[in-house]
Amino acid sequence: MKLGAGRESSAAIARPPVEDLVVRAEQAVDAACDYLLNRQTSEGYWVGEAEGDTTLESDYVLLQLWLHQPGSDGTWNPPTRALVDAACRHIADKQLEDGGWNIYPQGPANISASVKAYCALKLGGHEPQSERLRRAAKRIVDLGGVEAANSYTKLYLSYFDLYRRSDVPSIPPEIFLLPAEHHFGIYSISSWSRAMLAPLSILGATRARRRVPAGFSLEELFSGRAAPAPALVSWKRFFLLLDKTIKFLESTAAGRHRERGIEAAHDWMITRLERSDGLGAIFPAMVNSIMALTQLGYDSNHPLLRAQLAHFDNLILHDERGFRVQPCHSPVWDTALTTHAIGAAKARLGAPARWALGRAADWLLAKQARKPGDWAVRNPQAAPGGWFFEYRNDHYPDTDDTAEVLLALEHTCATDAQRQLRAEERALEWLAAMQSSDGGWAAFDVDSCAAILNHVPFADHNAMLDPSCVDITGRALETLCRRAPGRYRERVLRGVEYIRRMQHEDGCWYGRWGVNYIYGTCFALRGLRAAGVPARDSAVIRAGEWVRSLQNADGGWGESPDSYDDPALRARGESTPSQTAWALMALLATEDFDSGSVADGVRYLLERQTPQGTWVERAHTGTGFPRVFYLRYHMYPQYFPLMALGEYARKKGAVQA
Repeated sequence: MKLGAGRESSAAIARPPVEDLVVRAEQAVDAACDYLLNRQTSEGYWVGEAEGDTTLESDYVLLQLWLHQPGSDGTWNPPTRALVDAACRHIADKQLEDGGWNIYPQGPANISASVKAYCALKLGGHEPQSERLRRAAKRIVDLGGVEAANSYTKLYLSYFDLYRRSDVPSIPPEIFLLPAEHHFGIYSISSWSRAMLAPLSILGATRARRRVPAGFSLEELFSGRAAPAPALVSWKRFFLLLDKTIKFLESTAAGRHRERGIEAAHDWMITRLERSDGLGAIFPAMVNSIMALTQLGYDSNHPLLRAQLAHFDNLILHDERGFRVQPCHSPVWDTALTTHAIGAAKARLGAPARWALGRAADWLLAKQARKPGDWAVRNPQAAPGGWFFEYRNDHYPDTDDTAEVLLALEHTCATDAQRQLRAEERALEWLAAMQSSDGGWAAFDVDSCAAILNHVPFADHNAMLDPSCVDITGRALETLCRRAPGRYRERVLRGVEYIRRMQHEDGCWYGRWGVNYIYGTCFALRGLRAAGVPARDSAVIRAGEWVRSLQNADGGWGESPDSYDDPALRARGESTPSQTAWALMALLATEDFDSGSVADGVRYLLERQTPQGTWVERAHTGTGFPRVFYLRYHMYPQYFPLMALGEYARKKGAVQA
């Protein structure tokens, strides 16, 4: 049951006085702050687990097969065997009743995740005749078989002769020879795609291949159904024909003179392994780079390969909860959001909290990227000054982290105040300079929006480009207007117009980096409020009505990643603490502090806070690649509810005073 605004009057009698809610919210804020302050590391940062889906553990098993070829009897060495067994136990535990595997909780079986999981379990010793794999094979064939999996699944399988090499897309390393400004050059695609494709181009050009145990195959997973042909006149058909041309050239003398391309891709990759905890500091690029380095002859004793293997091992968690592989680390993001949440939640902080946030500021200042990265290729006039997401990833600072760090630093003072001031000035200038020509902000680059590239055969990870998005634009506007009011007036006006253009008819906004329309609407409204757009503005009114209209009967809000596949499902799902917090923050940004919807949302969070000051959430509310990869950030249900309750308590408390 969904609740609309008309419900308020009938339920008002059952509600406790607002004063009681404010007192309870203040108590909840104290408990949440205490919990987070006690979780700060000795170095001054916060970091929570980043949880993905079983494709990570499945790829881990394939990487072990690549690095540690089994003996003639098909067995691995004991240490590798133990790790593979642990990964397979995790994969097996996540199998759905219908036999497949999904990419987010309560989601449907996903063909690529299911193919990878089946392959990993079979490599790990599960028999095809077992009930588990029989159910899995049937579900996979029903979903279209291996033929329906995405390009990256097929590429990995092709390295082990489990899928025909001629049927996977070619990624020619020669693209790294093209001028930086070339329309089809490597800098026209997203930063994460560049990091993924550089090592894959090397693997393809060098005909990379490893053997599987004797008799191993995935023949039972092929459906025999041909993929639907693209339209006769379409970009997809054009790129498929281009791919066939590339394959023909690779089989002729013309294709054997490609050493310069391989060398260019290698040099590009090696440069970006410097000042970084792995290529792009993200799982797919790190796996690909390790495979490419070994393919190029780097042995296990080479310092460069040893370092990459160590960075990769740091993604693995193996504890009482079992074996998991994280897609990345999120310390800068978690530290900035935690600092912001604690600092903004209370009018006055005690000495221990001030000291803790000061340590966080010192740690964050040490993480600022001070040298040009990939972003500078398309934006050479901008000076460095951004922050990245992970522990170390200097080539890839992003606007979202930079904006959030600046919001966090507003609430704390580093040991060296002048150093902090200089860092903030650099960051503000860099953030402002990263505005795209459409008025919005993207994550890593400016104007990465050549839509034609979405049709290349290896673009089916649904993130070939890095276009402007509303959620980051809203956070950028909030930051620029709070930290430097009036200084970037023209940029702010263009950002406001971008957000207005992107609003849906029903009043909401799409969320690129969080699930989904609740997230986008929250940060769009916060940006508009900071930019001075009044609460009586029609765009703000429509957005507030949309949020209130989709509140759940329990007082919270929720949304499944299903809404990326079907927008009609937006803001429809089981309530979660983080999404309820976003909805409340959205309503507070419309200057709604008194409606029944706000009171019920506050009550939802209060009633679900544990005695330890935490909230429990199992849903994946973070977005990596829409429709392809989602995340559960374990700290989201801690600092976002704190932000919402803190803002509510401060505003209501001030009014009552």
